[in-house]
Amino acid sequence: MKQLYPWQAESWQALHNLRDRLPHAVLLKGAQGIGKLDLALNFAQSLLCDAPTANGMPCGSCDACHWFDQESHPDFRLVQPDALSTTEEAETKSVGKKPSREISVDQIRALSGFANFSAHRGGYRIVTVYPAESMSNNAANSLLKTLEEPTEKLLFLLVTHKPQQLLPTILSRCLAFPVATPSKEVGITWLSKQGVNDPAQALAQTGFAPLQALDWAESGEGAEERATLLEAIRQPSRMDALALAEKLQRGIPVHIIHCLQQWSHDLTSAKLTGSVRYFPEQLKVLEKLAQSVSTPALMHFQKELREARRAAYHPLNPRLLLESLLMSYCQLFSH
Repeated sequence: MKQLYPWQAESWQALHNLRDRLPHAVLLKGAQGIGKLDLALNFAQSLLCDAPTANGMPCGSCDACHWFDQESHPDFRLVQPDALSTTEEAETKSVGKKPSREISVDQIRALSGFANFSAHRGGYRIVTVYPAESMSNNAANSLLKTLEEPTEKLLFLLVTHKPQQLLPTILSRCLAFPVATPSKEVGITWLSKQGVNDPAQALAQTGFAPLQALDWAESGEGAEERATLLEAIRQPSRMDALALAEKLQRGIPVHIIHCLQQWSHDLTSAKLTGSVRYFPEQLKVLEKLAQSVSTPALMHFQKELREARRAAYHPLNPRLLLESLLMSYCQLFSH
């Protein structure tokens, strides 16, 4: 059992207040990297726990909690893409090919018996789907059939970063439960306690998502590519888009695009408001660059980045994708 994060006290209390009038499906939605899945798992465990505490937290010591911690509780299922799973079954399925980032229709159909039989321990049967937006179209339609005809004491906890990508019919059958992003101060304090150097910068780079900031800080993932990119885009007049794309092609495209989106956001903000969100240490550079670019051109570039990000997990040619985006960035300043 994971402890709640410091910023989740209000969300937990709101979930706890639902216990006596639970719907058959709850949609936990919010930014990536703020602990929504951990919140959902704690709630699922608390509903299955034999002796929850006064504030509804699972006791951590009963048989139900032991089974849950060992991922063997008979009345709980976690459905997620193979790429996020560490189970032997997922590893066996993915031998010889990349683990899928998508929740398949077979994974949803496999829940049919679980959904229709009574609970082993007489309480709730709980299914957590994460991230819900990763369901294929067929999987989403299969889940919809179950949501349309729910059985008694069957609870779905759908966790999503992108509710706009879910079927409207699924959204309409769930109780929406927004999970707030922690304040900057709370995030910085928590990251400091985790030993992160320069927690303010780490937090800003991830859009103020503390768990993602910690993951990036610990793994160093993308740090070198990010530094290379930032050094180049600060000086677009001297930037060689083709050479830069060659340097960056070994990185993860979505991380590079994410950085470009943040930089573009700050350029726009510096131009319109004189303030920035993600790169406060680069304020003077951003203000100077913003003077030589038009707002419509920035809006068009941001749209291009959004479209590129949707294809970033499966680019046909990462280098060509990056070349196109970096050339577009340079052209912002060529007028």
